[in-house]
Amino acid sequence: MLDRLKRLMPTPETVAGNRWLRWLGPKLLHPRLWHLSRRGVALGAAIGVFFAFITPIAQIPLSAGVCMVLRANVPVSVVATLVNTPPTFAPVYYGAWKLGSWVLGESSADADRPAVLSGGSASAEAPADARPWWQRWGETLREVGRPLLVGTMMFSVGFSLLAYGLVNGVWHWRVRAKRRSRQRHGRGV
Repeated sequence: MLDRLKRLMPTPETVAGNRWLRWLGPKLLHPRLWHLSRRGVALGAAIGVFFAFITPIAQIPLSAGVCMVLRANVPVSVVATLVNTPPTFAPVYYGAWKLGSWVLGESSADADRPAVLSGGSASAEAPADARPWWQRWGETLREVGRPLLVGTMMFSVGFSLLAYGLVNGVWHWRVRAKRRSRQRHGRGV
């Protein structure tokens, strides 16, 4: 399994030559950032998942930068950011907004939704809003912002902890399975 993962991973030079990661410079080539260790891979997965949910832009450079600071596996982190991609942004952030609204105790019924989430004005009889677009947008951002921030933080922390635990658990299980297999084959000879 590790051999297959190693073949799929990009080389350090490929990643360092990427135009989005070039700003990280030669520090990106540190061997510990590319080594397949349980701690490095688990931490890389957690960092990638964290940035996948916390921000819809610059996920890969941010996760690679944090991996450099914490000495986590960069390729695993980069791949883990792909759990939330542009096709999934809308449902993920809607779910985060719903969760944040629920945690904050705010009503999230369809009638109380901001216009941006309900597809426009609530009724056909309502007069058009005469305010400039930036004022309407600012109002919507104030209404949606706090629950969305709380929800995305909860998603980011929760799913990154889950990724860390899952990778650690699977790695530990694989090591124990290999050890048992070696012991069985050693006794049978």
